[in-house]
Amino acid sequence: MTNPYVQRKYVIITLILLTLFVFVARLFYMQIIDDSYKYSAQNNSQRRITKYPARGVIFDRYGKILVYNEPAYDLMVIPMQTKEFDTLDLCHILEIEPELLRLILKRAKMYSKYKPSIVIPQLSLQTTAILKEKIYKFSGFFLQSRTLRKYPQPVASHLLGYVGEVDDAFIKQNPYYKMGDYVGISGIEKTYEEYLRGKKGVSIYLVDVHNKIVGNFADGKYDTAAVPGYNITTTIDLELQQYGERLMRNKKGSIVAIDPQSGEILALISSPSYDPSLLVGRKRAKNYQLLLKDTLKPLFNRALMAKYPPGSTFKMVNGLIGLQEGVINTQSSFSCSRGFAMGNIHVGCHPHPSPLDLISSVQHSCNAYYCNVFIKILNNKKYKNTEEAFLKWREYVTSFGFGTTLGTDLSYELKGNVPTNLYYNKYFGKNRWKPLTIISLSIGQGELGITPLQLANYACILANKGYYYIPHVVKEIHDVKWDNSKFKTKNYTLIDPKHFEPIVDGMEQVVKAGTARIARIDSITVCGKTGTAQNPHGKDHSIFIAFAPKENPKIAIAVFVENAGFGATYAAPIASLMIEKYIKRKIKRTDLEKYILDANLIKN
Repeated sequence: MTNPYVQRKYVIITLILLTLFVFVARLFYMQIIDDSYKYSAQNNSQRRITKYPARGVIFDRYGKILVYNEPAYDLMVIPMQTKEFDTLDLCHILEIEPELLRLILKRAKMYSKYKPSIVIPQLSLQTTAILKEKIYKFSGFFLQSRTLRKYPQPVASHLLGYVGEVDDAFIKQNPYYKMGDYVGISGIEKTYEEYLRGKKGVSIYLVDVHNKIVGNFADGKYDTAAVPGYNITTTIDLELQQYGERLMRNKKGSIVAIDPQSGEILALISSPSYDPSLLVGRKRAKNYQLLLKDTLKPLFNRALMAKYPPGSTFKMVNGLIGLQEGVINTQSSFSCSRGFAMGNIHVGCHPHPSPLDLISSVQHSCNAYYCNVFIKILNNKKYKNTEEAFLKWREYVTSFGFGTTLGTDLSYELKGNVPTNLYYNKYFGKNRWKPLTIISLSIGQGELGITPLQLANYACILANKGYYYIPHVVKEIHDVKWDNSKFKTKNYTLIDPKHFEPIVDGMEQVVKAGTARIARIDSITVCGKTGTAQNPHGKDHSIFIAFAPKENPKIAIAVFVENAGFGATYAAPIASLMIEKYIKRKIKRTDLEKYILDANLIKN
């Protein structure tokens, strides 16, 4: 029989051991498994302050500053460290309502009781000065330095882009970022974010019971320095960019200018635009909403995202395909009686000499000529039927960079549209469409949709007689190696270079004695082509592409002016002035300049 005293002894020992086990397990959980207790203890005596690096400075091609940084402060809070404070006093300093402050603190607590959250970002220097004097009154609150983007000139907003605060979804995909961090949202700021952002550092301080910093933790042994972002030199000519934006004031449309010998974008204008400083600091959210509601859509980057019919500028593509396919030669001529007529199809044309050969057809922009060429391409006997010939035609067209993204280093580039055979099969029925059914493609109308960037790249192809470099806006990232090999590679069309000679000769005649005489510049041989794109929603769009000089070209350009009529009316003089500005650095044709600057095409 078991002794009851011995039995009681074992029970007591078991209870003691069980109690010790519970304590040890709890301590293990608190110190090893659950970080919150560690954070709580540390946060009561320590403050970890993130050191935000300055974003890289952005320069134009000549070293002029496009974007730099200025100091700013965020008011931060660690919810676990807050104690009762004078809410009205803090709200008065911050110029906000108490209800808003309570909401901000509630969200901060939901995010983390132990980690810092932003209360108010980008405080003014005046508010910062007041808070520095009174911060000891607000336990758990502290000021954190950072930088804001600053723009010396209110230009190139679509090209440069802007930065904004990250959200929860972005943080989940990009662990580097924490709540309150900023990231590039568009333009260069987005594409080159990893180079521009730098690397965050941290300082760990000891604080007293009054929330005052009393020294560095462990003499700064665990601090890390912030590493500034890399500076970037762009391909942009600031003076040319500014001039282009002046010319496009009170007009809707776009200008894209490229150096055809390198693919470097010299200017990229989308109009209407906005002052990039509007999307900086605390006013960003409010201004963004105002810009978003603006009926002129100033946030919309027309240079990369607007899809226009290319109009008569596209005729030269069909001319080149006709030469390559052998269905025409430079002497091939067609008559024009104020247009093209076949069956119940009629495509009108303006008065000009007739008949015309290839060079003259470019010079006078004859619709009838290119309707005939297009029919010959799609009726080519070496193909089984219209659809097979069309597939080959489309292959040629896409080799010019149409209907696809070019791969530029700017964000949100759209590919435009070159219709497919599947589209026509679905719309008209298989084997039920013929060249006449889609004759509008011959003159750059119909289902074609081309972006201004693509059209400027097309001008580069014509200047280079068959190839292009991918258009890009960054020339150099300072102090770091980066892979820009794709921007150094020639991309060839499927057209033999020899076929470009007569087309370029025709473009020269366009400016000398054709539809764009207004674009002539003394001592500079300009090769160009006008376009007038039909617009179902209003007045036609004015289009012009050009390059200059004819030999050893330095600039290729595309101009779209929405609802502005003929290509020679506004687009051609704008392009001509831009070429003169870039090559000669000053404008002699002040009357032409005044005509463009005074034009207001969006009066209402």
